[in-house]
Amino acid sequence: MLDIRFSRALQLMLLLAVAAEDDGAPLSSAELARMLNTNPSLVRKLLVPLAEEGLVVCVKGRTGGAMLGRPTDRITLAEIYRCAVGDKPLWACSPGVEPVCQVTAHAGEYFAALTAEAEEAVLDSLGDRTLADSVRELRRLDTGRARQR
Repeated sequence: MLDIRFSRALQLMLLLAVAAEDDGAPLSSAELARMLNTNPSLVRKLLVPLAEEGLVVCVKGRTGGAMLGRPTDRITLAEIYRCAVGDKPLWACSPGVEPVCQVTAHAGEYFAALTAEAEEAVLDSLGDRTLADSVRELRRLDTGRARQR
């Protein structure tokens, strides 16, 4: 089963970044849910760790909503990833395998090291990219699509 928490959190942050550039008004969980084609409770669950890390600010009330907690050039995709995924490993080894041979005896230890190495590479790649970079890339893609029409 694919884990979509990071992609949803990144889309949410991109929506907030574009809104900040447009008019700076906060977006409600209902507005964000509509744009993400999901429900407001999932949006609120995604916002909790992002707010705890200061990546977003949530304002309660009728005119409230979520907005970025700091400028887009000071938010890395690695930070968004960590908030969305938490401590859940990228992959998990099958539990409960009897150590009956060389492979099954050491598979867990080997797989844990492989997972740690892959996660480090993912975080390094995401750490080099900011939310500002991502908004620029989306705008470039949108401009390219508009030219093709």
